[in-house]
Amino acid sequence: MGRIGISCLFPASWHFSISPVGCPRILNTNLRQIIVISVLAAAVSLLYFSVVIIRNKYGRLSRDKKFHRYLARVTDIEATDTNNPNVNYGIVVDCGSSGSRIFVYCWPRHNGNPHDLLDIRQMRDKNRKPVVMKIKPGISEFATSPEKVSDYISPLLNFAAEHVPRAKHKETPLYILCTAGMRILPESQQKAILEDLLTDIPVHFDFLFSDSHAEVISGKQEGVYAWIGINFVLGRFEHIEDDEEAVVEVNIPGSESREAILRKRTAGILDMGGVSTQIAYEVPKTVSFASSQQEEVAKNLLAEFNLGCDVHQTEHVYRVYVATFLGFGGNAARQRYEDRIFASTVQKNRLLGKQTGLAPDTPYLDPCLPLDIKDEIQQNGQTMYLRGTGDFDLCRETIQPFMNKTNETQTSLNGVYQPPIHFQNSEFYGFSEFYYCTEDVLRMGGDYNAATFTKAAKDYCATKWSILRERFDRGLYASHADLHRLKYQCFKSAWMFEVFHRGFSFPVNYKNLKTALQVYDKEVQWTLGAILYRTRFLPLRDIQQETFRASHAHWRGFSFVYNHYLFSGCFLVVVLSILLYLLRLRRIHRRTPRSASTAALWLEEGLPSQKIAGAL
Repeated sequence: MGRIGISCLFPASWHFSISPVGCPRILNTNLRQIIVISVLAAAVSLLYFSVVIIRNKYGRLSRDKKFHRYLARVTDIEATDTNNPNVNYGIVVDCGSSGSRIFVYCWPRHNGNPHDLLDIRQMRDKNRKPVVMKIKPGISEFATSPEKVSDYISPLLNFAAEHVPRAKHKETPLYILCTAGMRILPESQQKAILEDLLTDIPVHFDFLFSDSHAEVISGKQEGVYAWIGINFVLGRFEHIEDDEEAVVEVNIPGSESREAILRKRTAGILDMGGVSTQIAYEVPKTVSFASSQQEEVAKNLLAEFNLGCDVHQTEHVYRVYVATFLGFGGNAARQRYEDRIFASTVQKNRLLGKQTGLAPDTPYLDPCLPLDIKDEIQQNGQTMYLRGTGDFDLCRETIQPFMNKTNETQTSLNGVYQPPIHFQNSEFYGFSEFYYCTEDVLRMGGDYNAATFTKAAKDYCATKWSILRERFDRGLYASHADLHRLKYQCFKSAWMFEVFHRGFSFPVNYKNLKTALQVYDKEVQWTLGAILYRTRFLPLRDIQQETFRASHAHWRGFSFVYNHYLFSGCFLVVVLSILLYLLRLRRIHRRTPRSASTAALWLEEGLPSQKIAGAL
């Protein structure tokens, strides 16, 4: 009868065979043999599942990192998960001239890469609405009663406290940043207002609020924060991952002797409000100056800062030019224009004995108003009557002196220093009046084309006011466009064109200006840039904590994925050791009686056991 023998490098007693008779032979197999096979099978299974879990875990992390930015843009409109302990929060209060607004931001735990910034986004409530609140009037209204400021701002902080989880209050930074309205106050009044905030807020709220968290920021700081916010949303601070992405060579400030590096091209911003116009853009190359005086002026307009969490890392060091021009906003410019034509017309009437503009039937002919519209200027109790002629080209020519350009090189509006722009490798976004001028009436917001814009503006200016009113009544313009917009659209179009092309010297064939109200369907505030800049060192703290944990837990990740796998392995080893020990005792116990019976047989035959053994 055939027989199959199974053996390996185990003790001889572990050998067993399987008879063709089948199962009964197996069932009679020694118990320890079955135990050994079972333990080996369990160990192999444990090793297999450990490998599978490790592979799935790290493979998923790799995929998550790759698609992180795309998922972030999708989840940015989802309600914030306030039950997630890994979500952090930050609060910024924008104290403007007309009111104060509070913005609550949040971000997940940093990914551990010291070269990446925090993924900050605006917090959204259960209804997916941004957590924002505004109150009036502006904080500067309390200049003469600073003791009331903390009561004034309390509703905003209560609003934030309701949305930020209570357990997170003590680690949530609060920044109160004051802008235009506070800048015009005397320093003593500014200090009194800030002192009241710094004294009272810590008494009633647990937010992380130190002396440096409440201040009056300059126009330059505000411009830098706006630039940071826009470029962060556009993803321009991320690493280059696609060969088709626009890049630029950069000489890192303070490291001019080193070789230039390549990184993503950032976007410049143009913002024309009602009172002022602001420009901000990165200056990637080291700049030269025409004179020592120009160099001194440039120091106040160039900001150099490190957005990275480690001051020794220079890949996130940026040099940004920021300039703000008061009186160059759309409404302020129109007021300056009206003051000029009023004064010059009165003087001409006096010298030439004319009555231009003094009566409705002898109006001043204004090329910057739509054709046949009637308007009035009130000054010093006098009224000047205007009638539009709708001449776009003449309007541009009339307002060119208001640019205050000089013959000095590298200058812009008011003769202010402006570093050169590489127009062939640059991109700008135009906000506020840049967008309203192109979109509200002309319906051509987005990619700007000077020729197309000029033609549309000429046609609008030359259209009779009665026809424009009819179109307005039929709802052919943007929903938020009003009669004020229609009346001064011709002037503001000419003003925007001249500021952009003559003031800032952008060529007429420049193709990389996008006029916009939002970026990725979101209105980007300078407060986003502010909290990005002010929390830039937080990732380093998280990285250090993670490094400390990892250094003490490295052996766990090396052996098994989770602690209970380690426990299971140890448990199996202990059980196996105990079983082997018991089996060994049993074997010794069985040999002892056999040896005793053999000795007794030798004695009965009268032979010493030693001799018999020797004879054998």
